[in-house]
Amino acid sequence: MAQRSFTLEVAPPFRLDLTVWAVRRRAVNQIDRWDGAAWRRTIFAGDAPVELAVTQVTSIERPRLKVEMAGAPSEASESLIRQTLNRTLGLEIDLAPFYAMAARDSRLNELAGWFRGMRPPKFPTIFEALANGVACQQLSLEAGLALLNRLVASYGQAPPSPPGGGKAFPRPRDLAAADLQSLRALGFSRAKGLALIETASAAEDIDLEGLGNLDDAALCAKLDDLRGVGRWTAEYVLLRGFGRLNVFPSDDVGARNGLQRWLGLPRPLDYAGAKEILRDWRPYGGLVYLHLLLKSLQEKGLIAGIDHRG
Repeated sequence: MAQRSFTLEVAPPFRLDLTVWAVRRRAVNQIDRWDGAAWRRTIFAGDAPVELAVTQVTSIERPRLKVEMAGAPSEASESLIRQTLNRTLGLEIDLAPFYAMAARDSRLNELAGWFRGMRPPKFPTIFEALANGVACQQLSLEAGLALLNRLVASYGQAPPSPPGGGKAFPRPRDLAAADLQSLRALGFSRAKGLALIETASAAEDIDLEGLGNLDDAALCAKLDDLRGVGRWTAEYVLLRGFGRLNVFPSDDVGARNGLQRWLGLPRPLDYAGAKEILRDWRPYGGLVYLHLLLKSLQEKGLIAGIDHRG
């Protein structure tokens, strides 16, 4: 079996487990696998799918990651994998300004302290962020992730070794020619199936990653031109794909409810109400969103090692 490994030094503080759960979101996720010690995912390094196993081998204050690669990794693919890990795990993001702001707000400081070391993750590609948004529209997160699991099982590619490893998320060219009925058989609605196919086709013709040069309003407008993308999906992709940490996807009812519970508000929030409250924490609404996600996962018993005695 062809294998390579390397280590990554990470600026403190960093916790791999919290960062992975912010990527993973639910235990049903079979794309981002977590066994309590290692994050496993298959990604494309160029045209070659490579299975990764990432572990944190030192403490939150002196973090270092060990990355093991299986499949057919090369020196060239190692460089691409480093880039993908920097993106997906937020390894180059400096959270010192966020922690400094949190220190001036007792509520936010408590929340940030519980999940200290989480880095804001992004999907490996903008296309994957869009596909996640489309799949999870108007469904529970569990149901949306189940659709994505089946999509990867049917259209993803596995490395030549190890046997039984995961498959990489399909690229646009893997889905652009997909048959709508085949997607319907996986559980996608007709509207979602068409949105996936047309988004994949559009991604073959336009540079999705290059849209990051646009400001938030122009970027949302550009994403809205894609079939099946509305305000929720656009804001979700701004945060989860482009890393716009100022964006809290306020059409996410679960996130709004989490915000309401955290603040102890007597009534549910609407989109405008959530945006107004989040003005106090500009430009880090997206980090509030991710911290509240971890809080909900901790309350479900999925995340351990959180001290709430504060």
